[in-house]
Amino acid sequence: MVKSIRTSDEECSPRSHRFAHVLCDKRVLNRATMSNHRSVMLPLPWQLSCHTYKIGSEDIGIARCNVIWVISRIMSDTRYAKLADLLVSHSTELKKGERVLIHTTDVPDAFVSVLIQAVRAVGAYPILMSHSSRLVRQLILSGDQAYWEAEAKLAIEQLQTVAAYISIRGNVNTLETSDIPSDVMRVYQTAFGQPVTDYRVNHTRWCALRWPNPSFAQAAGMSTDAFEDFYFDVCTLDYGRMAKAAEPLRDLMAKTDRVRILGPGTDLSFSIHGIGARMSFGQRNVPDGECFSCPTLDSTNGVISYNAPTVYAGKPFSDIRLELKNGLIVSATSSDTASLNEILDTDEGARRIGEFAIGYNPVILNPMRDVLFDEKIAGSLHFTPGNAYASPGNGNRSGVHWDMVLIQRPEWGGGEIWFDDVLIRKDGLFVPDVLQGLNPERLLG
Repeated sequence: MVKSIRTSDEECSPRSHRFAHVLCDKRVLNRATMSNHRSVMLPLPWQLSCHTYKIGSEDIGIARCNVIWVISRIMSDTRYAKLADLLVSHSTELKKGERVLIHTTDVPDAFVSVLIQAVRAVGAYPILMSHSSRLVRQLILSGDQAYWEAEAKLAIEQLQTVAAYISIRGNVNTLETSDIPSDVMRVYQTAFGQPVTDYRVNHTRWCALRWPNPSFAQAAGMSTDAFEDFYFDVCTLDYGRMAKAAEPLRDLMAKTDRVRILGPGTDLSFSIHGIGARMSFGQRNVPDGECFSCPTLDSTNGVISYNAPTVYAGKPFSDIRLELKNGLIVSATSSDTASLNEILDTDEGARRIGEFAIGYNPVILNPMRDVLFDEKIAGSLHFTPGNAYASPGNGNRSGVHWDMVLIQRPEWGGGEIWFDDVLIRKDGLFVPDVLQGLNPERLLG
């Protein structure tokens, strides 16, 4: 709390940076409380005189400067630095002299500025590409095959000049592309999305994350302030602890042959023999918390009913049910069956499965129609139509990669995962002693 405020003619101090952080920590923007409990506004109009503000026992100077700059500094949450450091030192492991492409969509300048500083602090070089979701929509609507093929060539050429890639999306409207015709979206995905993503995934140290905003908070059913707290808590977990706990699951999946998934409306069997497995702990996605493999191409049989709502290509879906025979999706229904099948008809690979993963982030409990969060939900799994990773993968190629989520905690109907006739997880909790370190109470310490 700001205990007192006084003005002076003192020159500004570098400690003015701390002033911004203190105010932000207390969720104060341009208002401070004096010792006599009266509320006063920071000086206006646009140019500030030099003032000194007392935070506890310290005087902190503010120079003559633009009010917009001051507000920007105040809004630069101290948690920004922690997240930026995670992205630079853990997720992409940037080294001196390396170049990183920072790709943002609807992300505030305040955080991007902190991230750029973090990149430079390790001696790496940032390249910034900033987009607006509304403008991207217009580009997709107006582009054709030739345009997107040329754009893909340019994008890949740029990726060839960098060691790492950081994507941050803060879309203010998750349904921004919902009115784009399916055939137009298909051209974009196949001519641009798939080749650029394939190159990025296989040739750079990449990391993708979202940015918290009121739209995201609304999708999560939370206030903006509460969601911001949740976001930074979940994004900056102890990923070292998570990685250590996930090693036994990765090793078990790598030597497993037969998998069976059971639950309400679900009885699905497939093989992951020889595919391998990989655990994710904040190096490719933030937040993180999954271990993934992939069914062999023709092995999946049965039915799966997903209970988490999802958005794909800007269109909302719920109650998705897939029936598979010899690895191929032969029947698909949902709240929007026609659009679902249009997406699955994008190409031949869209009706085959490209990923099987188990989610275990202990802080993420409920879906918010954002796949980077929903696929990590504690007690969940995702079974993904479309493109497979190069490793672990089954060779399936598609312009689609749709992580559909099934939550198996009791309040979501429960369910079981079996590896080679051994019960691995029941109602969202791991059963074998060696895997219990991934249960929420253990991950949270």
